[in-house]
Amino acid sequence: MKVLVVGSGGREHAIIRALARSPLVTELLCAPGNAGIVADAECLPVAADAVDQIVQLAAERNVELVVVGPEAPLVGGLVDALRAAGIAAFGPVAAAARLEGSKAYAKEVMEAAGVPTGGWTTALSVEQAIAAVRGYPAVIKFDGLAAGKGVVIAADEAEARAALEEFLVERRFGDGQVVVEEFLEGEELSLLALCDGERAVPMAPAQDYKRIFDGDLGPNTGGMGSYCPVPGVDAARVAELSALVHQPIVDYFAAAGTPFHGVLYAGLMMTVEGPKVLEYNARFGDPETQAVLPRLRSDLAELLLAATKSGGLAGRELDWDPRWAVTVVLASAGYPDSPRLGDAISGLERITDPLELTCAGVAAVEGALVTAGGRVLNVTALGETPAAARAAAYAGVEEIEFDGKQARSDIALRAEEST
Repeated sequence: MKVLVVGSGGREHAIIRALARSPLVTELLCAPGNAGIVADAECLPVAADAVDQIVQLAAERNVELVVVGPEAPLVGGLVDALRAAGIAAFGPVAAAARLEGSKAYAKEVMEAAGVPTGGWTTALSVEQAIAAVRGYPAVIKFDGLAAGKGVVIAADEAEARAALEEFLVERRFGDGQVVVEEFLEGEELSLLALCDGERAVPMAPAQDYKRIFDGDLGPNTGGMGSYCPVPGVDAARVAELSALVHQPIVDYFAAAGTPFHGVLYAGLMMTVEGPKVLEYNARFGDPETQAVLPRLRSDLAELLLAATKSGGLAGRELDWDPRWAVTVVLASAGYPDSPRLGDAISGLERITDPLELTCAGVAAVEGALVTAGGRVLNVTALGETPAAARAAAYAGVEEIEFDGKQARSDIALRAEEST
């Protein structure tokens, strides 16, 4: 089977690595890919959100399955266009992907589907939003897509106003409203599920780290690391959570006539009142995917193809490596506010099996890799314990050098301390 993966980040590299383990896959393409992905797939210079060009590419190359990685092409209708052309595509249609494209719409769907979440309201102006805050800390979210950077947890009114000025006046992410949410306390949990339009099959739980600095300090990023599984969240608990937060959403979109095929990512806060959904994504999470997929023993290509068909995942149970996975993200100088580009990267040749290196913001200059984005590389290690996986991942991180390299030192520390 010939498979095209759409996207250019570490998530897509991890998906390609997992697909390459499938005996069903004979050829892997990636559009646009990056200078690191070229080692594992043929990269083609077509932008991920160039819908017509992606469809044309898939048709010309006789692609049998397209796997869409990023959110923007999903919200932009890429899956709709591929299906109209008779090409199997893993991912939701635009109407269902709106669950991620609009945070206010996601809240409306949660309420309609009976999914627990925090209190919320929308606002179109700074003063309207300030008036909606019921106490601090308060959560301020840009309603539309913001590459993981449109969320601010404001400790006081000054921080709230600064965020609102950025979102509503400076329009950093474009035109749009904001969602003002109740601040929820507890442990965060990422739970992904493969969906076939009728049912949700949960994957192993993961935990990610959004803030740039150790101790969850500093601004939000797209994610600085993750680990899988999560202490205290066994298979029975995963099934319970999926029934609470995944299946009602799948049922909602099925009833609406826009069945959800693809990955449904639930970002949960495990509060003293029970689990509540912070957000939904309509695709594989990044960097959770980099920690989850290396543990997957089931055939990913077969699962993703089955999920494109209504009811195709009936009776499926996923098989997992019992070891722990820890992923550490290496970010460029200045990230997340103003990432510096063009710094030479060295030491990559020392990252060998069993470590997995996935590339995100990299480019090739005269045959060598340089930084070309905020999050640059991911190092993932498997270990019998969280401590062993952490030690191996950080040993790999130490082998890689580039000016201004940023990496948190506490990824999976909570798991190590609790086991």
